[in-house]
Amino acid sequence: MRGKGAAADRKADRKAEWAARKAEWRASEKARKARGEAPDYGSGPMGPPNAFTLLPWLLLGMGAISNIVHGETPDPWVGVAGLLVFNSLYVTLVFRAFHKPAREAAATRWCLGALAAVTCAMAGGYGGDWLLFFPLLGLATGAVVRGRGLAPVMFTVTAVAGVVAGLWEGWDALGIVYGTFLSGMVTAAILALAETVRELRETRQELARAAVDQERLRFSRDLHDLLGHTLSVIVVKSEAARRIAPRDVDAALDQVRDIESVGRQALTEIREAVTGYREASLAAELDRARAALTAAGIEPVVRQSGPPLPPQTAALLGWVVREAATNAVRHSGASRCEIELDGTGDRVRLVITDNGTGAVGSTPSGCGLTGLRERLAASGGTLTTGPAADGGFRVTAGLPADPAAGGDGTH
Repeated sequence: MRGKGAAADRKADRKAEWAARKAEWRASEKARKARGEAPDYGSGPMGPPNAFTLLPWLLLGMGAISNIVHGETPDPWVGVAGLLVFNSLYVTLVFRAFHKPAREAAATRWCLGALAAVTCAMAGGYGGDWLLFFPLLGLATGAVVRGRGLAPVMFTVTAVAGVVAGLWEGWDALGIVYGTFLSGMVTAAILALAETVRELRETRQELARAAVDQERLRFSRDLHDLLGHTLSVIVVKSEAARRIAPRDVDAALDQVRDIESVGRQALTEIREAVTGYREASLAAELDRARAALTAAGIEPVVRQSGPPLPPQTAALLGWVVREAATNAVRHSGASRCEIELDGTGDRVRLVITDNGTGAVGSTPSGCGLTGLRERLAASGGTLTTGPAADGGFRVTAGLPADPAAGGDGTH
């Protein structure tokens, strides 16, 4: 009665453990769903297949053990030694099968060959229940051998099993042949599928990480382009308001109103950048560049020619105008800045030149210019920066009239 009570307690403990694992898995899946993630198929309470899932098949050798115990096996010590060697090789192989470098090592192939030799020796020498070691050999073969080499190896193992079993059992050996072939092929298929699922899951996680990195890059680039220009305008207008306030309060108030307007516009643009819908309008950026340059005491000169630009091209060039105008206000010390836009049938060229002597040219790899190069390169465009031939600094951007034809269009 005490033994039955202990068995019932163990059964109840297993049921409780299973229920706890199942509840934990369901809770994790609900949490994944709440975060907007895809279900983690294949990693539930049972988990993916591993070496331990292949160990219970060793129970197929219980018949051989029973023969040894009941004295039905000639030379029992030879049988015991064979069982120990077979079990050791089988356990070694199934654990190495789940680690790719170990699975593909030469030592694993030698272990499989040794297992085949021991199986043939025991099954050929004793017959009967010892023939059931052939399905175990097939299972180990399916676990270790993958890809195109599986079929010829499995046909060889199955043929050897058929010959050895046929010598003992005649046509009754078909069950051994069928079991050997099926155990190997099914095991290989299940393990290959599990490995593919694992690789797909890892690929999905890597793509998710790449998407996060790309979004961080986009946001940091937009934040620099937006705030760099806006803060420069605010600083310039604040200095202007401070200078003229003692002698012309009304003019100073106009500058303060401009600062308020720029600040509100900046808030709108930052919200758009956060949601991912921010696009720089070329016409709007030209107007802002004129205002910023004028406020900084730089004469803006804008020349435009060519047909209307597609929205994406205009948006990309708008970023260039914003960054170049911001740099001119901050660093150039110029008195004149020329913005020239020339569009032909298949190419658009934007050149921004100032006559200053500032330090813009000394930082050609700054965050803003690097971001611009990335934006334009993604759409098949180019960006060059450097000193102008007659002094000052020049930014030149070139784009296909249709960026979708020159790159992937990401920005």
